[in-house]
Amino acid sequence: MIRRVTPLLALAGLAAAVPLKPRAHESPPRVAVQPIRVLLSSSSAAAQISSPEGFTLFDRDNALAARADRNQVWRVERSGGRVRAVRPDGVPTIWKDGLRARPVGDGLLSVDGKPYRGEITFLPSDSGVAVINVLPIDDYLMGVVPLEMGLRPASDSSAVQAQAVSARSYAYIHLTPNRAYDVTGGTLDQLYGGVAAENAVASQAVEATHGLVLHYGGRIVNAPYHSTCGGTTAASSEIWRSEDEPYLRQVSDRIPGTDRSYCDIAPRFSWTRRFDARTLNAAIAQYLGRYANVPSTGPGSVRAVTIGSHTVSGRVGTITVSTDRGNFSLRGNDIRYVLRAPGDEILNSTYFSLDQSSASDGSLVQLVIRGFGYGHGVGMCQWGAIGRARAGQDFRAILRAYYPGTSVGPTGS
Repeated sequence: MIRRVTPLLALAGLAAAVPLKPRAHESPPRVAVQPIRVLLSSSSAAAQISSPEGFTLFDRDNALAARADRNQVWRVERSGGRVRAVRPDGVPTIWKDGLRARPVGDGLLSVDGKPYRGEITFLPSDSGVAVINVLPIDDYLMGVVPLEMGLRPASDSSAVQAQAVSARSYAYIHLTPNRAYDVTGGTLDQLYGGVAAENAVASQAVEATHGLVLHYGGRIVNAPYHSTCGGTTAASSEIWRSEDEPYLRQVSDRIPGTDRSYCDIAPRFSWTRRFDARTLNAAIAQYLGRYANVPSTGPGSVRAVTIGSHTVSGRVGTITVSTDRGNFSLRGNDIRYVLRAPGDEILNSTYFSLDQSSASDGSLVQLVIRGFGYGHGVGMCQWGAIGRARAGQDFRAILRAYYPGTSVGPTGS
């Protein structure tokens, strides 16, 4: 799913740590050979690295720093603005402002026991060692698509191919020359699990769509996606504080000639969530202040939650949380981050209705949320794509449906 990318930390000497890459509109090399830098972690005190075939270490000037034998486990540690690698026998390399590990031959590198393709860069961060996987985009996608799409049978391959193109487009436009990494490997961007996440269907989908991305108006576009739209996708402005894109507009997921949706096979096509007064008050106390101005003494006890508006796709546009200390408004995707039990996952979607009951003194007793869909609702509906694949649509047809007006082609087209 799409995520807004913001720096998580300040890394020492990041901008100079790796070669700069051109922006997406500057017609760089084909995406299949373009490397991407994935931040795996940044706050560990040290990281362990090994390889079945051995590896070599280089500094930022590409000078050889050390060689490791097969299956040797080295420790990379930080002190101030420098890092060094320590052999199993305790002998360290010289302190450097960055190190890069390269496997011998076609081998894999393992970081803290997890295998990865490509190379690994180690940089000092404010809180530890930053570990960055540098690898070709298609190799990266083989570790992304299975986590974003789930384990799918070969019969769903058209949907998985559509996911590969969407994820490749997202990756390509997030190449960031003024930072030491392009994307994170977690929920801020696309989930990435390295080699351990790979499976045959996803890898075949990446290969089948080799180098293909989504275009609109002559440019590669951001291609958000989500699990389940619940019957209709949403325009981007319905969910986020952003202007609409012509290819990110409301799309019906209704199967022609029926009253069903392509995504009604999803586990969370419809859902219900209940809050008693205690849980809802705790949620409002913990989360509301992040999205609305609340008194320094706290928001108070909830008396009612009302829907203020609906969007074009039928989702909730705004709600008002009324308490004994005032009325507080929330809009768009912010609603999902507030209406949740403390410590629980965010609300499934903003495509919902409300039922509530109150006590004789006006205090709220229970809030029931009945909704459809899972995720923000913008762009490709992943379960809808699966339903379309099972209906015989190929990946190009699926992408045309969810990103109207786009075309699929190589990066230079």
